[in-house]
Amino acid sequence: MRFQLLDILPHLQNPVTGRIVSTSDRYAQALNTTQRAEQVGFDAVALGERHAGPFLSAGVTVLLGAIAATTSRVRIQTGVTVLSISDPVRIAEDFATIDQLSRGRVEIVIGKGNEARQLPMFGVEPGQQWDQLAEKYELLRRLWREENVTWEGKFRGALDGVTTLPRPYAGAPRVWHGSATTLTSAELAGKWGDPLFSANAIQPRDNYKVLIDHYRAEYDRHGHDPRYAFVGAGAGFLYLADSTQDAREHFGPVYEKMVEFFNKPGNHTPGNEMVFRDIDHAIAEGPVLVGSPQQIIDKILYFHAAFGHDLQSFSLPTMLPHEQQLEMLERFAAEVIPVVRKEVPTTLWTDADPYGARPAFAGKQVPDAAATIDGR
Repeated sequence: MRFQLLDILPHLQNPVTGRIVSTSDRYAQALNTTQRAEQVGFDAVALGERHAGPFLSAGVTVLLGAIAATTSRVRIQTGVTVLSISDPVRIAEDFATIDQLSRGRVEIVIGKGNEARQLPMFGVEPGQQWDQLAEKYELLRRLWREENVTWEGKFRGALDGVTTLPRPYAGAPRVWHGSATTLTSAELAGKWGDPLFSANAIQPRDNYKVLIDHYRAEYDRHGHDPRYAFVGAGAGFLYLADSTQDAREHFGPVYEKMVEFFNKPGNHTPGNEMVFRDIDHAIAEGPVLVGSPQQIIDKILYFHAAFGHDLQSFSLPTMLPHEQQLEMLERFAAEVIPVVRKEVPTTLWTDADPYGARPAFAGKQVPDAAATIDGR
């Protein structure tokens, strides 16, 4: 299994102590954490994108550029890039720039977003985001794979012979499709033969299994190579401690206040509330990685038994002191990752995956990984 560290850059008070860091310190901590994740052996880091609520991730491409310039090996992902509210031309340009800066380490995760309040900010009517996502992704694929693109659609102006610059580092970056609960993104991923990234953060395991099973069925129905039907899964937050009791006592009050905040109207898509409302329920049945190293190992393997996923993601509790976050990150890398890697092998980002050899640090042995997978 591969491992990703995700930060959607919430800027929140510690709900118990009232402590909050400044905006500039929050950005500095995010960059420092990605550097440390690379140092201790994580495979990928990701930043989310939000345009409403207490998040600092509206200008996420700027931060991703900083990560590209200050790391050398870790893959750079998103979680998610809200393509439904964005211009595909700008997305093609911005992420190709980061791809060049990182020398081929970019892989984005696209989605319609889980923040209802941001839709009117970008002129997107409620319910229209799915059609916008599908149309804009089709254009993004062309912009990264073709030059002199002529195109006409419903949601943006027509293009006539457009070549976006810069071009990506080595063919089109890989695109994953993120989904919290609905089947639509799973169908879009299956249609195009792309990987799926299941949020797996707020609903019961069986709900996400339905989504992943549907993705694999759609992927197969469209006749794509099953070797590349990769799946990623989130887990909400990590809180690693010496024992479950320690984790419950120290993180429980923080977790429960966060659930209360997330479930307020406007902070999530209607019908997409967090169902694990207290820490005991979350530890027993939810995806959160809270407890001792062995308990976290068991939790990841329990979810893998249902999902068969290749990439495990989680977030640090960033309202806690930064030094405490880094300590948990380092313990996770030392005590959890080696055990899970041994138990759950994957071909993601290996020689069996064309994108494994795409970046410069891997030798840029595949000049166009997308063309290899597409069969072009």
